[in-house]
This record gives sequence, C-alpha cells and structure tokens, in this order.
Amino acid sequence: MRLRFYSVISAASLAAVVALAAAPASAQDRDLAAARELYASASYDDALAMLDRLRASEHPASQARAIEQYRAFCLLALGRAADAQQAIEAVVAAEPSYQPSESEVSPRIRSAFADVRRRMLPAIIQQKYNEAKAAFDRKSFAAAATGFSQVLVALTDPAVAADANRPPLSDLRTLAVGFEELSAKAAAPPPPPPPPPAPIVATPPPPMPIAFRVYSGEDRDAIPPMAINQVLPSFQGTVLIPRTGVLEILIDETGVVESAVMTQSVTTAYDKLAVTAARTWRFKPATVNGVPVKYRKSVQIAVKAGPPARE
Repeated sequence: MRLRFYSVISAASLAAVVALAAAPASAQDRDLAAARELYASASYDDALAMLDRLRASEHPASQARAIEQYRAFCLLALGRAADAQQAIEAVVAAEPSYQPSESEVSPRIRSAFADVRRRMLPAIIQQKYNEAKAAFDRKSFAAAATGFSQVLVALTDPAVAADANRPPLSDLRTLAVGFEELSAKAAAPPPPPPPPPAPIVATPPPPMPIAFRVYSGEDRDAIPPMAINQVLPSFQGTVLIPRTGVLEILIDETGVVESAVMTQSVTTAYDKLAVTAARTWRFKPATVNGVPVKYRKSVQIAVKAGPPARE
C-alpha cells in the first residue's frame, strides 16, 4: 500500500496562500487551479497526472515554478523522494530565492527544499556572478550592476550563511562589491552640459550713493546749505584798487566745513586769514529729498576801502 503524506498542508491554508485569481485568464490557469484543488483534497496521483500534462505542454514561464512546486509537493506526499528532488531542483533553478513558508507546507517539505537550496545556491551564485561579469566586459553596465546586486543579495541567504564567509564565496563577495560599484558609476548618465554663458549686457554704472556724492550749485535737486555762522575777517591795510577773490568750501552732512581753499587770491596774507576763518563756519547742511548731503560752495570776496564786503 502506497504511503501518503497527509499532513503536508491544510486545505484552508493552501486556499489562502496559493489560490488563483477569481477568474483564470486561460486554460492553463484553470488546469493549474484544478491541480491545486486535487492536491488540497489529497488526490495526489490525479494532481500529479494533471501537472505532468501541464509540464509537457506549452505554458507561460510564470507558471513553470508553480507547476514544479506542486509536482514536488505531490511526489513527496507519494514517497517518490528522488523524483521530488528533481522537481525541487527545477524550482530552485527558476527562482533561487524561493523557500516555502511554514504556513504553506510541513517541516518535511521545507527541509527537502532547504537541502536542495543549500546544495545548489553556491553554483547558482557563481553562475550569476559570471553572467554579471560578462555583461560588465560587454560594457552593458546597467545589466552588470543589476547582476552583481543579485549576487550580493544571494550571498545573504541563510542557506549559504555557513559558506558565505569563507572562500570561494567570500572572495566572490569582495569581487561583486567592487564590480557593482564600478558598474553603477559607469551606468549613471553623464552630467548635463553646462548652460551657455549668458550674453553680456552693458549696463550703466549705478548712481553714486548720496553718502559719497558731493553736490554743488549745478545739481537742481539739491537744496543748498544755509549759513548759520559765516563771518569773513576784516582786510587790514590800504586798498588802492578794489580786489576780488573766491573761497571754495566743502560742507559735510552735519554742516561743518571739511575743507577750504582760495581758488582766486586776494592777497597772500588775507587768503590765510580767510581760509582759517572759513573752517570755523557752520551751516544747516544741504539736502536731497530730505537727506543731508555734502555740498561744495564758492564764496566770492570783494575788498574795497575799509572792511571787505561778502556775499
């Protein structure tokens, strides 16, 4: 009497985990769904026969793993360990990361899958590395970066944990890390070219700030300073003929005379007296839009007989 393994998985758990969509899209989908239902009802021979027919016919690649997966489940339930191992190998080859969860299958099936994965993964990882390196050599850097990343992820699988930290897998990890970084950098798009330089547009120099500009009578927007104290010294001596001179002063924003100079001389002695006196003068400062500014002012001096007149 053939021994059947009835504790593989409960029908309710199976329905929750592997049921197809509500409306299968093709005959292969319907047949696979039927095979799953037969397996769930412990009709392993009938389920296996239907799965073998699906395996022999054309079917989408997406169904290959599911077909081999359920063939392995049926074969293990029927006690055909060698055939089940071949089916598990097909599943692992198609999807190396697949491992049935505890909620899907019994410990016996999980153990069978774990043994096959532990044996096959080192060779699969080496093959994945070789494919990624070949893509790198072809300068297919994007594909190479993806391949090396898959190698590094596979090396973290618990099934190879014992071997991943010693040669040859530890050496493979070192190489994969370096090539993955090189591939990612080479696959990155080049930086965009710099934008063309903006045309140079000649612009007039900005106006001089009020604080640094010196105004004069030529500036109509400036209100001239008003004299608070502007007394010229008396001319000493006899004046035979009238004399005139021009005293130029610079009045700052506070109304103080910063500098004074005779631009047209009266006499050498009188020029010195006039300049000395001018530096003591005080004014209400000139303004532009209400802001005090520096102002250059000319004071004409007329010397007649007696004290000189001033303007």
